[in-house]
Amino acid sequence: MRLADFILRDMESILIEWEAFAATLFPASADPGRLVLRDHAQQILEAVARDLSTSQTRRAQAEKSKGRSRKLTGAPETAAETHAVLRAKSGFDINQLAAEYRALRASVLRQWMDGCQLDELGLEDIVRFNEAIDQAIAESIAFFSAQVDQARNLLLGMLGHDMRSPLNAIQVTATYLAALNAGAEVSAAASRLIRSGASMQALLDDLTDFSRSKLGLGINISLANADLSALFADELDQLRGAHPGRQMNLEVAGDTRGRWDGPRLQQLLRNLVSNAIKYGVPDAPVRVLLTGEKANVRLEVINRGPTIDASILDAIFHPLKRGPAQEDAHGTDGGLGLGLYIVQQIALAHGGDAAVRSEQGETVFVVRLPRRVEDLST
Repeated sequence: MRLADFILRDMESILIEWEAFAATLFPASADPGRLVLRDHAQQILEAVARDLSTSQTRRAQAEKSKGRSRKLTGAPETAAETHAVLRAKSGFDINQLAAEYRALRASVLRQWMDGCQLDELGLEDIVRFNEAIDQAIAESIAFFSAQVDQARNLLLGMLGHDMRSPLNAIQVTATYLAALNAGAEVSAAASRLIRSGASMQALLDDLTDFSRSKLGLGINISLANADLSALFADELDQLRGAHPGRQMNLEVAGDTRGRWDGPRLQQLLRNLVSNAIKYGVPDAPVRVLLTGEKANVRLEVINRGPTIDASILDAIFHPLKRGPAQEDAHGTDGGLGLGLYIVQQIALAHGGDAAVRSEQGETVFVVRLPRRVEDLST
């Protein structure tokens, strides 16, 4: 008996084994029910049977075995794709999802070979069956990963949003305490709260921007005529207040006017300088060079410190990546590893780019920003 005919004839026995294995993947306290355990299993098997009964070229078979079978534009979700979404919502992880397909593959082939005589056509059926299962796995994993990513990014976005109100209350209270002149100890404690609140605010800003970028919403920018030298001088004054023991020098050359999102570029500078402070040697100044060119303004943030290994440089703008462990002034290596990713995203949103080089004990981050000179006279 051909494998496609066997699958359709013995569908129930195959589904019983699928159901029994799927039940072992759910938490012991959960009772998902028979329909949940079997969701779309029959449709997946029916699709495999149809595939086995359809004539295909060798090239089409090879593409399918790699999970690259073509799908018509606008076609509805396949059963494998829908199955993946439901498994993600049920709390499965990606290894459990793949395990279901491995068990299905073994169950179908074992039952078929136990009950049928294998011939040359049967060998062809085995190859075609494995190709169809590989395609179903690829579809499931792609949809499963997208579902998990979306849920994670929505959670991060909600977390960043919901934490702003209590953080704002802490900052306002700390500012009030600092203004009371209630003694040196109270003033010092209030100053620590203000600095810690500012650090938390920066982390939340990065977290919110990361969530937006991963949800496909991008970094919001609002352009207006501005002079980057004035914007960066103001930001560096605030950074000097937050890091009184560190020296930060701003060097400006050429025309630094353009159309920018000022707060966003201040955030970009803040992330770069904070990174330089964290990883640079404490007795060397952080240099900020701002150079006006014909079409662009170039920003360089330079610090002395250990040379960064090339393998780290290659991924330094990737999200959730951090440099070598190094404690900050509070004895922690705080940070989410999003600061440099946000720098790159802000630069890209302005039509520019960000790069880094590190050699002979000096690290230089370079950001190129197109000037957008239109309407500068207004």
